[in-house]
Amino acid sequence: MTKILLLNGPNLNLLGQRQPEIYGSETLDDVIADCTELCKTLGFELEAKQSNHEGLLVDWIQDARGDSGGIVINPGALSHTSVAILDALNAFEGPVMEVHISNIHRRERFRHHSYVSGRAEGVIAGFGTQGYGFALQRLKTLLA
Repeated sequence: MTKILLLNGPNLNLLGQRQPEIYGSETLDDVIADCTELCKTLGFELEAKQSNHEGLLVDWIQDARGDSGGIVINPGALSHTSVAILDALNAFEGPVMEVHISNIHRRERFRHHSYVSGRAEGVIAGFGTQGYGFALQRLKTLLA
């Protein structure tokens, strides 16, 4: 069974509590539960992790080399600042899908650019937490 790494960056541990008018009321645990169920139907094994620390996210991406078939990542605010995450993703052999719960292009100008997008096979933004499911479905197609 193909393992998929689901990574969530800074402040996503506060999903459901932080700015629900932007990010909704679902918690990160809800997202992980939904993704786990979807992965069962897609024939994937899900490994989900969240960190507020850039270096830990980089370590997990590096650890995924040779271990995971694909990565779904919501880097949060690190999307707009982290060349280190981009470099780690560039060293990963499989497909990468980038997810943003909000539409980053309707928000502050500094959020319009994502370093991760340059590596991702696809970017899903503005679909709320449903975007994670869309990303997993796309990985199924890309890995077929």
